[in-house]
Amino acid sequence: MTALQMHSQIRLLWKDLQPVMSDTQGAAMVPTTTLAACPAKLDVLFVPGGFGTAAAMRDAELIRLKNAGAQASYVTSVCSGALILGAAGLLDGYRATTHWGAHEFLKDVGAVSVKARFVEDRNRLTGGGVTAGIDFGLALLAKLRGRDAAETAQLMMEYDPAPPFHAGSPDTAPPQIVEQVRQILAQAAPSFQTVR
Repeated sequence: MTALQMHSQIRLLWKDLQPVMSDTQGAAMVPTTTLAACPAKLDVLFVPGGFGTAAAMRDAELIRLKNAGAQASYVTSVCSGALILGAAGLLDGYRATTHWGAHEFLKDVGAVSVKARFVEDRNRLTGGGVTAGIDFGLALLAKLRGRDAAETAQLMMEYDPAPPFHAGSPDTAPPQIVEQVRQILAQAAPSFQTVR
């Protein structure tokens, strides 16, 4: 959302208007619109991911976002939000990416798994894990408002990555770190497999 905030009207959709806890301890988001009152035509439907993904995939009321996605100009996600889109039937046959720890489940929700920071397939844009969401957001902003707007947002965010470690991918992280993260993911999130 940070990349888009200067150039859009953002609506936070949920089943009701009560605060929704994020997977960041103590942080909540406050919805501005219910799914039932969602405008018929959205420019962008964006679904985030996180440790609540497995439950969201099984929430029949939440999966009604399929209605909003059917009319949206762009259907998008970051992190494991792609699995929620898939559970709603919005990624059937589309190439998509997600957090590296959830790639194996993309095929179970009808998507074609691609390991990349972000993937664009027709009007579907999906981003990988948290920081890939910035790459995804800037690419989407460029499509919506042009390159100048995207570069302005990039500079406003001072997004000029130079990580102090090279452990941001299972391909570059030390094997013991990869294993630790796999264990955390396995404990924190039940299986993403879903019945559609």
